[in-house]
Amino acid sequence: MTIKTTAAALVLGLTAGFAQAADAIPTQKVDQALHDRLPEGIKKAGRMISVNNGSFPPYEIVESPTSMSGASADLTEALAQLLGVKIEHATVSGLSGVLAGIKSGRYQLAIGPVGDYPDRQQKNDFIDFVQEFVVFAVQKGNPAKINSLDDTCGKRIAVMAAGSAEQVIRKQSKVCTDAGKPAVTVQSFTDQPSSILAVRSKRSDAFFSSQAPLIYFVEQAHGQLELSGKGQKNGFGDIFQGTVVPKDSALGKVVLDGYQALFDNGTYAAIMKKWKLEGNMIKAPGVNLAKGEVK
Repeated sequence: MTIKTTAAALVLGLTAGFAQAADAIPTQKVDQALHDRLPEGIKKAGRMISVNNGSFPPYEIVESPTSMSGASADLTEALAQLLGVKIEHATVSGLSGVLAGIKSGRYQLAIGPVGDYPDRQQKNDFIDFVQEFVVFAVQKGNPAKINSLDDTCGKRIAVMAAGSAEQVIRKQSKVCTDAGKPAVTVQSFTDQPSSILAVRSKRSDAFFSSQAPLIYFVEQAHGQLELSGKGQKNGFGDIFQGTVVPKDSALGKVVLDGYQALFDNGTYAAIMKKWKLEGNMIKAPGVNLAKGEVK
């Protein structure tokens, strides 16, 4: 079986472990006050469209152009129930398509979560509901003893090509050589399953990537992998992710208050627990929580 075929097979089996562990998500009653604050066009249509740019497990697992599962799908359903409108899903290619679609009014929001960065806040608002970390997926028992960036000198580290993690690990490689230590062997892959497969097959010592999806992939590795460096900065600043809405929009204020209600009544915590994302929870939702550039 080729690497590409094996990676595809890994993706196909991703949801089983989480589905078996699923806890019941509370059904929401319509909050009439929140419903009444929705923009008139949304109230008249009785629906809005949340756009995404493809699967981002365990948050967004796209099953068709108009349907998905995952933590964000559960959050979307709870928010829709609370607001008394339908929230439909649409998939486009690339983040630029997501942002352009919201700007044009074709889509009303992107549940996400999408990375909140100050430059993106200039034209959009982010209703943040999770914090992310960049960590390592390593072989069981962590034989290469990689617990932080300082441990990567001379090691084979898989990353997503052209991503921010690749930039950080290449900077770390220079830190290593400047200190007279071996360089990091940076192994760039085009997708997460291929990166995970490289670690499982011992062609890489670790995969350096976002904590939430790594939790998801490690869960499916049948005990072959574990996470290390959890909750650490690992070369990054604070990373917040959330729902994208038009800048200074009435909808953004309603979504913020809707999320606050789901935080307060335990629904948010139930969803995050179901998808094993407790380590990415924040105490309260907020608007544009990213205050500085990610390091």
